[in-house]
Amino acid sequence: MANTAKHTAAPQESKKVSIAIIAGMFFILGFVTWINGALIPFMKAINELTDQQSYLVASASYISFVVMALPASAILKKIGYCKGMSLGLFIMGLGALVFIPAAEARTYSYFLIGIFIQGAGMTLLQTAVNPYITILGPIKSAAKRIAIMGISNKVAGALGSLIFGALLLSGIEATQEKIKSVEATEKSLLLDQMADSVVWPYLVMALCLFIFAFLIRKAPLPDLEANESDTPGAATSKKSVLQYPHLLFGVLALFVYVGVEVIAGDSIISYGLALGFPAEQSKFFTSYTLLAMVCSYGLGIFLIPKYIEQRNALIASAVLGIILSFLIINTTGLTSVLFVAALGIANAMVWPAIWPLALDNLGKHTKTGSALLVMGISGGALIPPLYGRLVDTNKEDLIQEGVTTAEVAGEAANSGYIILIPCYLIILFFAIWGCRIKSWSKT
Repeated sequence: MANTAKHTAAPQESKKVSIAIIAGMFFILGFVTWINGALIPFMKAINELTDQQSYLVASASYISFVVMALPASAILKKIGYCKGMSLGLFIMGLGALVFIPAAEARTYSYFLIGIFIQGAGMTLLQTAVNPYITILGPIKSAAKRIAIMGISNKVAGALGSLIFGALLLSGIEATQEKIKSVEATEKSLLLDQMADSVVWPYLVMALCLFIFAFLIRKAPLPDLEANESDTPGAATSKKSVLQYPHLLFGVLALFVYVGVEVIAGDSIISYGLALGFPAEQSKFFTSYTLLAMVCSYGLGIFLIPKYIEQRNALIASAVLGIILSFLIINTTGLTSVLFVAALGIANAMVWPAIWPLALDNLGKHTKTGSALLVMGISGGALIPPLYGRLVDTNKEDLIQEGVTTAEVAGEAANSGYIILIPCYLIILFFAIWGCRIKSWSKT
């Protein structure tokens, strides 16, 4: 009962301050996560990678959610949410520092190690902030609170994409053209100079993360704990979290959702370049996706739960995702790029809806269920490289068919988006049936 009192006794003003602080954490997560859209073509250029190899940038970040989710949950049980957020920020700062020796060596594996370390810090931060914002108020309005966090996250993502796109992709086309006509020694020198452009941005990022890690330790965050009263009617007789099929289907839905969200945000710059758009124009494309998400979040805050239930919002999102996926692969040029960006509309309310639907009625298993959902974020590690593999395979097939070199990259990237359709079908299954299956048997 002590935890329940602690939860419900928090004054309204204290909750507002807490929501603002957690929104700041989501801002940091968004900024660091969505710079991958600029990093992928940048890494592909300086390390001369295939499309599949370049998407390991996303894999290195998101695979940490599988490795670190349960350890992060154990850490939070020992040190609490506030200290856990601080530690997560500190680890993210350490990962940013790894980019400095990685740039000096221009070694792709070193960059991936730095990204993985940052991902480990983000895992700890995600494991803390998502259940925290969920239990900060009534479960029925959790989607609205998470949507507010989403706005902060995606605004930061748009800023990060624009800033790092300008810093890393400026002049990249001219350098790549020059590389084609120079000797090996000069080519290596040019690539080294390109790699050095990440040093100062990541040094500044590391310093900022260390400062935030110190400040969050002093933040006035109430010590909240999930308890059975947060999920009325919870079936306390179940001994294992694996006895809740709606949670496991939710983890699967979240897994594929993060994959399609990463593809929509991280592939769109590379897709624009493949279609022949200049880097100066393509660097803005990720921001289009994130802007679409921000607008949709705002709509969700207004509509949920007063006008539409979060489950129905999820159904509509999945259906729209399927429609947009078909439109992407059946169009080309700027129209197709804009349909990729429009996936932000379909994606916006998926994350806010899955969390409360999957955690519903878990009772004492809520914390473990949250850790499993965080592990589902690893979909961002596996699905984007599958997209990259499809693009590489399509290129080979198109070349064999005699398609002109100028058209190969764009057509291959376009047809790779077919991977989105089965992912949205899984989300649709969870929204219609999966979230309603509360037990493996009727007894």
